[in-house]
Amino acid sequence: MCFSRVLIFALVAISFTGITSSMVFTADNASVKSMPNELLTIKLQQHTPYLQFDGQIEAIKAATVSAQTAGRILKLNYDVNDTVPAGAALLEITSKEQGAGLAAAEAELAQAQARNVEAQAQFKRYQELFPKGAISKGAMDEATANSASSLQAVSAANAKLIQAKETLNYTTVNAPFSGRVTERFVEQGETVTVGQALYAGYSTDNMRAIFQLPQQYRTLIDTNSAIDIEFASGMRINSTDINPYVFLQNTSQSFQVRINLPQTDIAISPGEWVKVLIADTAVNQIIIPSSAVFQRGDYTAVFRQHENKLVQTQVRLRQIDNEHFVVEAGLMEGDEIIVHAADYLLNSPKVGG
Repeated sequence: MCFSRVLIFALVAISFTGITSSMVFTADNASVKSMPNELLTIKLQQHTPYLQFDGQIEAIKAATVSAQTAGRILKLNYDVNDTVPAGAALLEITSKEQGAGLAAAEAELAQAQARNVEAQAQFKRYQELFPKGAISKGAMDEATANSASSLQAVSAANAKLIQAKETLNYTTVNAPFSGRVTERFVEQGETVTVGQALYAGYSTDNMRAIFQLPQQYRTLIDTNSAIDIEFASGMRINSTDINPYVFLQNTSQSFQVRINLPQTDIAISPGEWVKVLIADTAVNQIIIPSSAVFQRGDYTAVFRQHENKLVQTQVRLRQIDNEHFVVEAGLMEGDEIIVHAADYLLNSPKVGG
């Protein structure tokens, strides 16, 4: 029994000795020769940094539709958030008074036309009789005046008819352009007056981004023929239709810039916040692929070759896009780093292996 216990203790001691010897192979000090990896030699690259400004989307075409005649609202055809085709009837207003005005204008025009026919016929007869001395000069002058005034009366009556027709047409309020309704100011059955706001909306076809540009960056607008707009989704579009104001905003001492956006499949809504990216002067910087970066919480590092070993080197980075970072601190030109940090961690010897 005693011999067996001694043998067991000896085997356990040997096992622990093996575990301890394996713990020297860590990810930080593993030899480069024992774990082949693709190395990237750090070189300075010319990179164009982008200045970022906060912008907001607004509709190029927006309007508030107001009543052009008085009456009571009979029907509302659209509500807030509805899309409306151009020329569609937004609402209808009572038209009895306007219809009566149209009928009166038509009757007045008919009466003026009848009087004009009579006046023109009389003027023609007098023109034939006056040279023969059959009528006096006073009668001829009166016929001439009646002919001219009757023509003017027809023109005036015709103008009133056009006005009456337009007033009747105003009882149906039409959309000035296709777009989306943002506000409805009235309810069905409500009485409205001339000039009262009815609907507000914007055209979904044309949008623009507006932002404030500080004075010191004004020359960048002149040197850049295109500007990038980045949306909350991460999607970007490029626009060359740039319209900077030539005067400063009094409150912010900055220039307002309008960027008309091209037609795109990206869903864009007025009021949406965007990032406006303007190219700055090109500089030489260290750029590394995102695959070379190792992150754990707030700790960011790369695996750098040092004296034939790989060591973790903490770095400060600024992301350019989904695949690249600019190194602001931690690496120098000529350093060599592992290209695929994740693969290196997975394939390197584990503690206790």
